[in-house]
Amino acid sequence: MSVPPGWYKDPADPSVQRWWDGEGWVGDPLPADVTPPPGPPETATAPAVVGHPSGRPATDGRLGRAIPPPAPARRPPDPATTPPPGRAPAHPPHPYAGHPYAGAVDPRPHGLTLATPGARLLARLVDGALLLGLNVLVNGWFVYRAWLEIEPTVTEIWRRAAAGDTSTEGIPMIGERFPDLLLTILAIATALWFAYEVPAVANTGQTPGKRLLRIKVMRMESTEPLSFGRSFRRWNTMGFPTLLWYCFGIGLVLQVIDALFIPFDRPLHQALHDKSAQTVVVAVPATAPPPPTTPHEEANR
Repeated sequence: MSVPPGWYKDPADPSVQRWWDGEGWVGDPLPADVTPPPGPPETATAPAVVGHPSGRPATDGRLGRAIPPPAPARRPPDPATTPPPGRAPAHPPHPYAGHPYAGAVDPRPHGLTLATPGARLLARLVDGALLLGLNVLVNGWFVYRAWLEIEPTVTEIWRRAAAGDTSTEGIPMIGERFPDLLLTILAIATALWFAYEVPAVANTGQTPGKRLLRIKVMRMESTEPLSFGRSFRRWNTMGFPTLLWYCFGIGLVLQVIDALFIPFDRPLHQALHDKSAQTVVVAVPATAPPPPTTPHEEANR
């Protein structure tokens, strides 16, 4: 069922409202708290369009959002099916097929700005330092035992390197228990990371590092908490590869690739683990009212 023409909040920027003509957004936006005119804006009949000879969709020259090609003249909207100006319909229109922020130049999920890659990196470093402290307490004994297994080998290699001796004969073998100890260390480190991050993000969207940097993980489609299952789905993409550090560091490579998506992904700067769970990381002001709900939630109030 198509949504009738009318004024609705823009899902990509809830602070403004635009005219929906039944097929796309047209005309200039208005502030969300302003009472709109009873009909379409004057620019609705001739929006600024930037075409492309290849046949790709035309875009709004000011906002860069995809709009359909000009439609033929239609009958005026039926007052019986058109909601009063300023009132959201039961099912607000969503102009972005498959992605709620596709084509947005400066997306503001739930009215909040996206967290910068620098803030996300600093938050991760803070969390990493706290996790390192936990590992010293819980994993320290296993690390010590693993060092005893490789210490004779490392010491002899270092002595020969300092003396300029490149021979390999007579170097002590690494202890037989070292592989098992290394796997145990990685398993404990992964479990500590899981216990540190998954419940915190599920309940509040924030680990201690994210809270310190004032950033937060949120669902793309609503302001509800992530839930444990969704938080776990987000974490496992970056957390489980820790176990693969055992395999020549392959897990670390996968985690670096995951993180590299953040500065280059558009428009939401999502890492692979964000894409897996359909989440975004936003900046939370120090003193601000609760973020606005989605148009769908507002319509159901």
